[in-house]
Amino acid sequence: MKTLTLSPYRLFASALLMLAAFALASCASNKTASDSSKATPATSPSTAAPAKPAEPPKPKVVLPTVRINAGSAVAYTDTSGNAWLADQGFVGGDVIERSELAIGNAKDPTIYRTERYSMESFSHPLPNGKYTVKLHFAETFEGITDKEQRVFHFNVEGQEFKDFDVFVKAGGVQKAYVETVKVDIADGKLDIKFTHHIENPEINGIEIIPE
Repeated sequence: MKTLTLSPYRLFASALLMLAAFALASCASNKTASDSSKATPATSPSTAAPAKPAEPPKPKVVLPTVRINAGSAVAYTDTSGNAWLADQGFVGGDVIERSELAIGNAKDPTIYRTERYSMESFSHPLPNGKYTVKLHFAETFEGITDKEQRVFHFNVEGQEFKDFDVFVKAGGVQKAYVETVKVDIADGKLDIKFTHHIENPEINGIEIIPE
Protein backbone atom coordinates (compact mmCIF):
# COMPACT_ATOMS: atom_id res chain seq x y z
CA MET A 1 0.00 0.00 0.00
CA LYS A 2 1.29 3.44 -1.00
CA THR A 3 1.55 6.03 1.82
CA LEU A 4 0.25 9.61 0.99
CA THR A 5 2.85 12.14 2.02
CA LEU A 6 1.89 15.90 2.25
CA SER A 7 4.47 18.42 1.27
CA PRO A 8 5.56 21.02 3.79
CA TYR A 9 3.87 23.68 1.69
CA ARG A 10 0.50 21.93 1.86
CA LEU A 11 0.87 21.40 5.59
CA PHE A 12 1.52 25.12 6.06
CA ALA A 13 -1.47 26.08 3.88
CA SER A 14 -3.71 23.69 5.76
CA ALA A 15 -2.64 25.20 9.08
CA LEU A 16 -3.35 28.70 7.78
CA LEU A 17 -6.82 27.64 6.69
CA MET A 18 -7.56 26.18 10.13
CA LEU A 19 -6.36 29.36 11.89
CA ALA A 20 -8.49 31.53 9.58
CA ALA A 21 -11.57 29.39 10.24
CA PHE A 22 -11.00 29.64 14.01
CA ALA A 23 -10.60 33.44 13.81
CA LEU A 24 -13.81 33.79 11.80
CA ALA A 25 -15.71 31.61 14.24
CA SER A 26 -14.42 33.65 17.19
CA CYS A 27 -15.42 37.00 15.53
CA ALA A 28 -18.90 35.67 14.77
CA SER A 29 -19.32 34.57 18.40
CA ASN A 30 -18.21 37.98 19.72
CA LYS A 31 -20.49 39.81 17.25
CA THR A 32 -23.47 37.69 18.33
CA ALA A 33 -22.78 38.45 22.00
CA SER A 34 -22.42 42.16 21.21
CA ASP A 35 -25.65 42.26 19.19
CA SER A 36 -27.43 40.41 21.95
CA SER A 37 -26.24 43.01 24.45
CA LYS A 38 -27.42 45.85 22.22
CA ALA A 39 -30.79 44.24 21.72
CA THR A 40 -31.48 44.16 25.48
CA PRO A 41 -33.76 47.14 26.18
CA ALA A 42 -32.54 49.61 28.78
CA THR A 43 -34.44 49.55 32.01
CA SER A 44 -36.83 52.53 31.94
CA PRO A 45 -37.04 54.66 35.09
CA SER A 46 -40.17 54.21 37.20
CA THR A 47 -42.93 56.63 36.31
CA ALA A 48 -43.35 59.20 39.12
CA ALA A 49 -46.87 60.08 40.31
CA PRO A 50 -48.01 63.44 38.94
CA ALA A 51 -47.64 66.29 41.42
CA LYS A 52 -50.86 67.50 43.04
CA PRO A 53 -51.89 70.97 41.92
CA ALA A 54 -51.38 73.60 44.60
CA GLU A 55 -54.53 74.39 46.56
CA PRO A 56 -55.79 77.93 46.10
CA PRO A 57 -55.27 80.11 49.20
CA LYS A 58 -58.25 80.22 51.53
CA PRO A 59 -59.95 83.61 51.68
CA LYS A 60 -59.10 85.53 54.83
CA VAL A 61 -62.00 85.84 57.27
CA VAL A 62 -62.81 89.47 57.96
CA LEU A 63 -63.64 89.78 61.65
CA PRO A 64 -66.49 92.17 62.43
CA THR A 65 -66.55 95.11 64.81
CA VAL A 66 -69.63 95.13 67.05
CA ARG A 67 -70.80 97.95 69.32
CA ILE A 68 -73.88 97.67 71.53
CA ASN A 69 -75.45 100.58 73.40
CA ALA A 70 -76.78 98.72 76.43
CA GLY A 71 -80.22 99.82 77.59
CA SER A 72 -81.01 101.77 74.41
CA ALA A 73 -84.06 100.97 72.28
CA VAL A 74 -82.51 102.54 69.17
CA ALA A 75 -79.22 102.42 67.27
CA TYR A 76 -76.73 105.24 67.77
CA THR A 77 -73.85 106.79 65.81
CA ASP A 78 -71.15 108.30 68.01
CA THR A 79 -69.09 111.45 67.37
CA SER A 80 -66.40 109.38 65.59
CA GLY A 81 -68.95 107.95 63.15
CA ASN A 82 -69.07 104.52 64.79
CA ALA A 83 -72.42 102.70 64.66
CA TRP A 84 -73.80 101.26 67.89
CA LEU A 85 -76.58 98.67 67.88
CA ALA A 86 -79.59 98.92 70.19
CA ASP A 87 -79.64 96.82 73.37
CA GLN A 88 -79.42 93.08 72.54
CA GLY A 89 -77.74 89.81 73.50
CA PHE A 90 -78.53 89.98 77.23
CA VAL A 91 -80.30 87.37 79.33
CA GLY A 92 -82.39 88.75 82.19
CA GLY A 93 -82.43 92.18 83.77
CA ASP A 94 -84.06 95.43 82.74
CA VAL A 95 -83.15 98.71 81.06
CA ILE A 96 -83.33 102.37 82.01
CA GLU A 97 -82.57 105.71 80.37
CA ARG A 98 -81.45 108.88 82.17
CA SER A 99 -81.65 111.54 79.46
CA GLU A 100 -79.47 114.65 79.54
CA LEU A 101 -77.52 113.39 82.54
CA ALA A 102 -74.07 114.97 82.75
CA ILE A 103 -71.30 112.37 82.37
CA GLY A 104 -67.63 113.05 83.09
CA ASN A 105 -64.63 111.47 81.32
CA ALA A 106 -66.75 110.71 78.25
CA LYS A 107 -66.39 111.86 74.65
CA ASP A 108 -69.82 110.33 73.92
CA PRO A 109 -71.98 110.72 77.06
CA THR A 110 -75.05 109.35 75.25
CA ILE A 111 -73.66 105.81 75.68
CA TYR A 112 -73.68 106.19 79.48
CA ARG A 113 -77.21 107.61 79.77
CA THR A 114 -78.77 104.22 79.12
CA GLU A 115 -77.98 101.01 80.97
CA ARG A 116 -78.85 97.35 81.32
CA TYR A 117 -78.94 96.21 84.95
CA SER A 118 -79.59 93.03 86.94
CA MET A 119 -78.72 90.88 83.90
CA GLU A 120 -77.37 87.34 84.12
CA SER A 121 -75.31 87.12 80.95
CA PHE A 122 -74.50 88.46 77.52
CA SER A 123 -73.68 86.53 74.33
CA HIS A 124 -72.99 87.53 70.74
CA PRO A 125 -72.07 85.28 67.75
CA LEU A 126 -68.63 85.98 66.25
CA PRO A 127 -66.19 84.34 63.84
CA ASN A 128 -63.35 82.70 65.76
CA GLY A 129 -60.36 84.96 66.29
CA LYS A 130 -58.73 87.50 68.57
CA TYR A 131 -60.68 90.52 69.78
CA THR A 132 -60.43 93.43 72.18
CA VAL A 133 -63.59 93.77 74.28
CA LYS A 134 -64.32 97.15 75.87
CA LEU A 135 -66.92 97.26 78.63
CA HIS A 136 -68.36 100.72 79.35
CA PHE A 137 -69.60 101.60 82.84
CA ALA A 138 -70.86 104.66 84.70
CA GLU A 139 -72.58 104.87 88.07
CA THR A 140 -75.72 106.91 87.38
CA PHE A 141 -78.19 105.48 89.93
CA GLU A 142 -79.10 108.18 92.43
CA GLY A 143 -79.17 105.56 95.22
CA ILE A 144 -75.39 105.02 94.92
CA THR A 145 -73.36 107.75 96.59
CA ASP A 146 -70.21 105.99 97.78
CA LYS A 147 -67.99 102.98 97.24
CA GLU A 148 -69.07 99.44 98.16
CA GLN A 149 -72.72 100.25 97.52
CA ARG A 150 -72.73 98.38 94.18
CA VAL A 151 -70.30 95.47 93.88
CA PHE A 152 -70.62 92.59 91.42
CA HIS A 153 -68.55 90.00 89.55
CA PHE A 154 -68.32 89.28 85.83
CA ASN A 155 -66.54 86.76 83.66
CA VAL A 156 -65.44 87.48 80.07
CA GLU A 157 -64.55 84.30 78.17
CA GLY A 158 -63.10 82.69 81.29
CA GLN A 159 -61.41 85.82 82.65
CA GLU A 160 -62.73 86.67 86.11
CA PHE A 161 -63.36 90.18 87.43
CA LYS A 162 -64.32 89.93 91.07
CA ASP A 163 -65.70 92.60 93.42
CA PHE A 164 -66.10 95.12 90.62
CA ASP A 165 -67.14 98.52 92.00
CA VAL A 166 -68.09 101.05 89.29
CA PHE A 167 -67.89 103.97 91.75
CA VAL A 168 -64.30 103.07 92.68
CA LYS A 169 -63.18 102.31 89.13
CA ALA A 170 -64.61 105.55 87.69
CA GLY A 171 -63.62 107.72 90.66
CA GLY A 172 -67.17 108.75 91.63
CA VAL A 173 -70.68 108.95 90.22
CA GLN A 174 -71.62 110.06 86.69
CA LYS A 175 -68.12 109.34 85.38
CA ALA A 176 -67.28 106.97 82.55
CA TYR A 177 -64.97 104.02 82.98
CA VAL A 178 -63.89 101.46 80.33
CA GLU A 179 -62.60 97.98 81.20
CA THR A 180 -60.55 96.46 78.35
CA VAL A 181 -60.25 92.69 77.96
CA LYS A 182 -58.31 90.70 75.32
CA VAL A 183 -60.10 87.51 74.24
CA ASP A 184 -59.54 84.65 71.80
CA ILE A 185 -62.88 83.36 70.52
CA ALA A 186 -62.78 79.63 69.69
CA ASP A 187 -66.45 78.56 69.92
CA GLY A 188 -68.12 81.09 67.61
CA LYS A 189 -69.43 83.48 70.26
CA LEU A 190 -68.46 85.94 72.96
CA ASP A 191 -69.83 85.07 76.41
CA ILE A 192 -70.00 87.33 79.46
CA LYS A 193 -71.55 86.24 82.76
CA PHE A 194 -72.59 88.61 85.54
CA THR A 195 -72.97 87.69 89.22
CA HIS A 196 -74.83 89.77 91.82
CA HIS A 197 -72.99 90.61 95.07
CA ILE A 198 -74.12 93.97 96.46
CA GLU A 199 -76.87 95.70 94.46
CA ASN A 200 -77.33 94.72 90.81
CA PRO A 201 -74.72 94.34 88.06
CA GLU A 202 -74.98 97.13 85.46
CA ILE A 203 -73.38 98.02 82.13
CA ASN A 204 -73.76 100.87 79.62
CA GLY A 205 -72.04 99.64 76.47
CA ILE A 206 -70.00 96.84 74.91
CA GLU A 207 -67.47 97.15 72.07
CA ILE A 208 -66.02 94.09 70.34
CA ILE A 209 -63.08 95.04 68.11
CA PRO A 210 -60.98 92.55 66.10
CA GLU A 211 -57.20 92.67 66.55
